[in-house]
Amino acid sequence: MRKVHYISAQDLTFDRVEELLQGGFKIALSDDARNRVEKCREYLDSWLDRSDSPEYGINTGFGSLCDRLISKNDLEILQKNLVMSHACGTGDEVPHEIVRLMLLLKIQSLSYGYSAVQLPVVERLIDFFNYGITPVVYTQGSLGASGDLAPLAHMSLPVTGMGELYYRGRKYSARELNNELGWEPVRLKAKEGLALLNGTQFMTAYGIHCCLRARRCIRIADVTGAISIDAFDCRTDPFHELAAKVRPHEGQAVTARIIRTLLEGSRISGMEKQHVQDPYSFRCIPQVHGASKDATGYVMNVFTKELNSVTDNPIIFPGENRILSAGNFHGQPLALALDFLCIALSELGSISERRTYQLLSGKRGLPSFLVANPGLNSGFMIPQYTAASMVSQNKQLCTPASVDTIDSSQGQEDHVSMGANAALKTEKVVSNLERILSIEFFTAAQAIEFRRPVKSSPVLEKLLRAYRSKVGFISNDCTMYPEMKASLDFLNNLKVIPPEGDKPAGI
Repeated sequence: MRKVHYISAQDLTFDRVEELLQGGFKIALSDDARNRVEKCREYLDSWLDRSDSPEYGINTGFGSLCDRLISKNDLEILQKNLVMSHACGTGDEVPHEIVRLMLLLKIQSLSYGYSAVQLPVVERLIDFFNYGITPVVYTQGSLGASGDLAPLAHMSLPVTGMGELYYRGRKYSARELNNELGWEPVRLKAKEGLALLNGTQFMTAYGIHCCLRARRCIRIADVTGAISIDAFDCRTDPFHELAAKVRPHEGQAVTARIIRTLLEGSRISGMEKQHVQDPYSFRCIPQVHGASKDATGYVMNVFTKELNSVTDNPIIFPGENRILSAGNFHGQPLALALDFLCIALSELGSISERRTYQLLSGKRGLPSFLVANPGLNSGFMIPQYTAASMVSQNKQLCTPASVDTIDSSQGQEDHVSMGANAALKTEKVVSNLERILSIEFFTAAQAIEFRRPVKSSPVLEKLLRAYRSKVGFISNDCTMYPEMKASLDFLNNLKVIPPEGDKPAGI
């Protein structure tokens, strides 16, 4: 039996979101959240009964049509038309785990009781989440300013009995699935279509998904870097705590401490060195990895605020007797943060590829391209090419989306964030980074075999033994892409990435 997570005013955390997405929980509204939702809906219904004054999207048109007053008899049609007309997404389908996160985030936002939706609307979204029902949403179509209109329209269509969904591995029309489950479509009342469509849940879902993967990549980058340090027979002076003491960036200090912990007891590190310094890609790991840690911590702080925010418009405040038409749907805070995350993660990939390159250089007692008979064998020559191509693509993807804007809705929406585009390119940067790091791990594990019989640290040797059970040593040229895929799978499936519990605040 699954445990229940009650949606409430208590803030969601990244760790809690990760738990909810892993499938061990079902969700439900707390009594307090249920009361807030009902109270806000009752307030708006009462307001509509006694007032004829225009309020955006409640009894007016949308965007540049905001001055067109809509008859009370047509308010339900207005909301249904909004959802239908805005479902104009295109491109690839959004991955199911991100759509599930969009559902969770929309439920959380509506539960605060500032959006004036009916309980059945929220409960249908909860049913989707709990039953593993995933609306079909498309990646392209959001400008990241009036909210993520097109993606959220596709997510919301099935509430009204339209659109498409996945259930138990099969794609259904909403009508087909309603018939199978015995459900009735929800009839949207005034304001509800707007509450579903206005919001940053597409950008936020992608951002949280990327941050969760990014913090894992950061840990893997430190572990992989430590193996490379021993594989290249590097000095440990750059990781001394005194260096960080006089330049007190948190990420730098934490990274140096992690590297020291990982290399503790290494016979390779303890050997006398013939060289005075190491290349920057090894020597500056604390500074580069540390800066990316600090940047990622900032981005995660931004998204922690966003996942616990109301990003609807208008916002209904029953206790204050106010209806405010504002701009909480604008994605600029997210767009800037996502562009920053692209840069931070791209740099982790860039320095990783440089370490891979150095390990192939034929220096420090290592054979060229890490095979015993180079020339006849090309060895690890081309995995580095592959990493380099992804590093280059990541650099291209670091062109900021947030500095662009295009007028829409006849100039009413004249500054947009392009946060959805920032989110999509960040996901690609993270995917590339995972593969770049797996190539470094593949290369470093090969290189360290040429240091035998001298061993690395106990913790790294244990990790390398586990790796060797999945990926063998390369003695002569072979088809290497299966080993590269196995390396990626190995890192993605690591349950515990040592050392545990040593990370900067916010990561």
